[in-house]
Amino acid sequence: MTTSVTSALGIREVSELTGLTPDTLRWYEREGLIPLVGRTSDGRRRYGPGAVRFVRLVQALRRTGMPVAEVRQFVALGPGTPEHSRQRLRILQDQEQRLHRQRAELDDDLRVMRNKMADFEDLIARGRNCEDED
Repeated sequence: MTTSVTSALGIREVSELTGLTPDTLRWYEREGLIPLVGRTSDGRRRYGPGAVRFVRLVQALRRTGMPVAEVRQFVALGPGTPEHSRQRLRILQDQEQRLHRQRAELDDDLRVMRNKMADFEDLIARGRNCEDED
């Protein structure tokens, strides 16, 4: 696929926009995680608006812990048919549910930490050591 130079961004620009290194972007492409990367006649990568949006989606999926194999499955379905759209939607819904569970666990962990911090603040305010705890 060739892309107009004026309507697309180079790899460094996409790197700056997303915070992903050029090496990571190249790896994503080699792994089949971002299929929409165009090339100029001299072989330079050019990311159109759709490719940049897709990079951001893949970045979010990876950052939220989706395994590469599952991202690859999502990408391989392509925009294609309504059935593919339903399958892609299901993958995203499953990831959303995992995130809700993780958020609940993190909220619980944060409560435990805040309680311990309050304990330490109380000990410090009373001039006591941890060893003085009852």
